Amino acid sequence: MTLRAFRQTPWGRPQVLVGCAILLAILAAALFAPLLFPEGPWPAVGTPYTPPFQSTATPLGTDTLGRDVVAGLLYGARVSLIVAVAATAAAIAVGILIGAIAGYVQGWVDDLLMRITEIFQTPPNFIFVIALVVILKPSIVAIIGAIAVVSWPPIARLVRAEFMSLRNREFVLSCRLVGVPPAKIIFAEILPNCLSPVIVTSSIMVATAVLLEAGLSFLGLGDPNVISWGGMVAIGRPALRSAPYLSVFPGIAIFVTVIAINLVGEALNETFDPRRRRR
Repeated sequence: MTLRAFRQTPWGRPQVLVGCAILLAILAAALFAPLLFPEGPWPAVGTPYTPPFQSTATPLGTDTLGRDVVAGLLYGARVSLIVAVAATAAAIAVGILIGAIAGYVQGWVDDLLMRITEIFQTPPNFIFVIALVVILKPSIVAIIGAIAVVSWPPIARLVRAEFMSLRNREFVLSCRLVGVPPAKIIFAEILPNCLSPVIVTSSIMVATAVLLEAGLSFLGLGDPNVISWGGMVAIGRPALRSAPYLSVFPGIAIFVTVIAINLVGEALNETFDPRRRRR
């Protein structure tokens, strides 16, 4: 593919390239955080409330306890990515399983699974996540599980709709005719043909998971053993007038990450749905 042809694809747009670059930078920061700060983000390395750009040792300043803001941001990236990716993966696995069974079997099984799906969709997502984390006690595993619980229903409905449109196609009927087991038809024949919308939806789910985790940490429901962007915003809130950078920097990190994910998601959407490409 030539450079000119690449620029005409969704991935060749400047905003998408910027989004990809930002995500790669965040991923690199998360991966190399232990190498750059082997002692972690917790040790005090300077005077509390050192302003940004005043010291080469702490270029973005220090927090209320003298901890390096840069170290907090890098380790916070690790937490955000782990929670977002793990919760999305779990939600997709559950949603695909339930949606595939409901859409292929239909009948009373479909009705039962869809009623269960509706039960999980009834409460507001954020309130539901808060309730689950409070019940399970704040931890990374509890946060991942809670976000996955509120995220799988849209995937289940999407996969169900795709299966209902594909279950009577010729390639599926021929598989039934030769005696292919239903499980193999579901996962080897139909599922690969309906993964495109799932991949597109997963980008939105990752961005939503980042925001949900940040919101939980801001409310004090994050894992107390790790540092996260939402928790950093909460730590800086009492000093918002005297040291606004404590909340501004992690807030910018959350904002930029979500925007970058949405830009990449837009490219995914247009890649798998050519009808939506701009002319």
